[in-house]
Amino acid sequence: MTYKLMGGNVSPFVRKVRVFLAEKGIEYDYEQVSPFSPPEGWREISPLGKIPALLDGENVINDSTCICQYIERKNPAPVLIPADDEAYIRALWLEEFIDAGFVPVAGGKVFFPLVVGPMLAKEPPSEEVRADVRKIVAEEFPIFWNYLEKEIAGKEFFVGDALTIADIAVVSIHVNLKHAGIAVDAARWPRLASYVSLMFERPSFKAVIDEETPTWTAKAA
Repeated sequence: MTYKLMGGNVSPFVRKVRVFLAEKGIEYDYEQVSPFSPPEGWREISPLGKIPALLDGENVINDSTCICQYIERKNPAPVLIPADDEAYIRALWLEEFIDAGFVPVAGGKVFFPLVVGPMLAKEPPSEEVRADVRKIVAEEFPIFWNYLEKEIAGKEFFVGDALTIADIAVVSIHVNLKHAGIAVDAARWPRLASYVSLMFERPSFKAVIDEETPTWTAKAA
């Protein structure tokens, strides 16, 4: 039976699941659901009203982390969530670092005011908004980028020698930033900037980036 994923391209969490499925080589049906105007009865599928949700027959799984864990258990190869205890915890920690730490800043304070808000209002972001975003990037991003730079230094992937959920989570939110015209400063964070650039060209990410770009790309702040 084919999975059905419900969500919208605005969300790094939806993108995380889509890339996870692509890396697994799993085909799925995809239904666009806007978190701003969800369909009637959405709360019956998603009790918190959030995206994404995954339907597997009669089973409904909510939250991107839970969804990826479910997919991994049902489809263990290729391994994207390590079985080794230390690697497992490391991967989940980096996913949480991004999902709970960086996404609220990069998504809520940068992507939304630069891209989503203007699209909803049908007018470009004001200079005041752009100035606020520049301040956030300058003052709030370094704590996240410093940590990621340190953790990826000398490595191809964040955990072990292959792609894991940690990499997928890290890169997913950077796709939102790409759409908003915000890039990692290669002079200050050279390894992270190179890593993100290379990952954008990975087929699983390139496919969603190419699909999303016509809708979400915005002029840099």
